[in-house]
Amino acid sequence: MHLINRFSVTTILAALTFAANAAAPIKVDVIKNPYGGSRNMPELSTNPDYIHAAGLERLIGEWGGELIRPVQDIRLSAEQERAYGDWNRMALANSNFAEVVREGLQDNLITVGLEANCNDLLGMLAGLKYDSDGNARRVGLVFYDSHGDFNVPETTLSGMLGGMPVAVAAGHALHNLRQTTGLAEPLPMSDIMWGGVRDLDPLEADRFREYEVRQVSVQDIREISDNFRKQFNALADEVDVVYVHVDMDVLEPDEVPGHPLTVADGPSSKDLAAAISLMFENPKTVALGIASTPSFNRDPHGISRQAALNLIEGAIRGAQAR
Repeated sequence: MHLINRFSVTTILAALTFAANAAAPIKVDVIKNPYGGSRNMPELSTNPDYIHAAGLERLIGEWGGELIRPVQDIRLSAEQERAYGDWNRMALANSNFAEVVREGLQDNLITVGLEANCNDLLGMLAGLKYDSDGNARRVGLVFYDSHGDFNVPETTLSGMLGGMPVAVAAGHALHNLRQTTGLAEPLPMSDIMWGGVRDLDPLEADRFREYEVRQVSVQDIREISDNFRKQFNALADEVDVVYVHVDMDVLEPDEVPGHPLTVADGPSSKDLAAAISLMFENPKTVALGIASTPSFNRDPHGISRQAALNLIEGAIRGAQAR
């Protein structure tokens, strides 16, 4: 009888502990990086602030998350401020971004980057590359964008650095820029997955074919198809941690008014949020980046901001289901 009672008490305590852990808030770290490296434009983007100003701290709490520290805001140091070159200064800001990402790393944490544009993925990747003990990790990149951002200087039509960051991360161009961010080793092509791409420059399309890139279509995202699950699970199985990066122009243009590079026939933010939620059910998926959200002067009604918030909520909801 005593054994039964002891067993029952142990079982009840274990159940209560499980319930308490299940109800525990998801730890979240939010970092804003306003440096995009775009030439002939203001150096600091207001896109990250626009999302933050929606009351992000309160919303994260309502979604079941808990900030581990105040929202961080990346800036150049006094010495870095004296450095020249938009691209170089962006790389220096990304090195600071990487350092702040690493400072916050801990178990069962979602890092959310509010980023000026896709060039900032370099800082997030560099930050995630090493765990809190300094050990190198294999980082997988899931890249959602209507464009491939896989140009190199020899293939680009526009000359925009914003059309090259995945190629830079993979070590195909601009090595000094990548190394300045702290990403000493490029990502293997096998560790990158594209989603929603539907507008490639001609020579960029050749590069997609040459490297036989891993990718999922807009329809795969909408349906969370078997191919979507297969491609993501294969990536997650091969790496230590996964970073999900979203350029907001991947969405249906109606959801990102004011974005200058939209492409027709994208997923809705709810579609993409559901796909993101599924990916964050996997404990290896540890970070989300939201880039190129049109700010107030382009989107005064907050439509794109709400779309971005839907994606962040999707990540937190997914982590709750682990």
